[in-house]
Amino acid sequence: MTILLAQISDLHLDGSERATERATRVMNYLRALPQPVDALLVTGDIADHGDPAEYEEAARILAAPFPVLTCPGNHDVRTAYRKALLGEAPAEGPINRVHRVGRAAVLMCDSTIPGRDEGRLDAETYDWLTRTLDALPADTPALIAFHQPPVELHHPLPDAHRLEQPEQLAALLADYPQVTAVITGHAHTAAASTFADRPLIVGPAITWTLRLPWEGEAPADRTQPPALAFHILDDTNRLTTHYRVVL
Repeated sequence: MTILLAQISDLHLDGSERATERATRVMNYLRALPQPVDALLVTGDIADHGDPAEYEEAARILAAPFPVLTCPGNHDVRTAYRKALLGEAPAEGPINRVHRVGRAAVLMCDSTIPGRDEGRLDAETYDWLTRTLDALPADTPALIAFHQPPVELHHPLPDAHRLEQPEQLAALLADYPQVTAVITGHAHTAAASTFADRPLIVGPAITWTLRLPWEGEAPADRTQPPALAFHILDDTNRLTTHYRVVL
């Protein structure tokens, strides 16, 4: 069975008309698709300041007839995120969730370090990853998603704030061949690479697009439209990704 996933990232909702309009535009596009997606992945920086009101707005904008799976980014605040998006009591620990989407498992991980832009999967998250993957049937394809990419993307801004200690994650993945791909956000540019012999897919941003070094000096290009990714997991567990801008 083929699985169709959409991915959005880096909404940076801050109460401004611009941020609200861009996120709403993309969600309206997804809701209007002739064939609905099996799930939407939202890979962090949902709020810009981590204020409760920003998450309340996010909950309204992200409401959809398909499952919406989220993980936090470096701009997110775990306590407010938990209360408004998950309906849970505020707590400081990492926010890790596994979701079954058809025959696949999607592991949405918390790679944030409170108060810092860099990412790291802490000991609690590694324990959770191990237990979760061990509990899955061996023939269940798994996707792991979190915020900060674990590789260089050849731009000084995201490369200065990527996932720390990526070798630890690579060692874990070596034990779990059923992990089909790693999916991240954070960089504000659609990108594709490899990590630990798996596809590494970086989703584009809703709020602004990263201007690459050969495109100019100012990193934030606010003239580009918001964009999203479609991930197709086919019957052979091969992942294919298509990117779209939403005008």
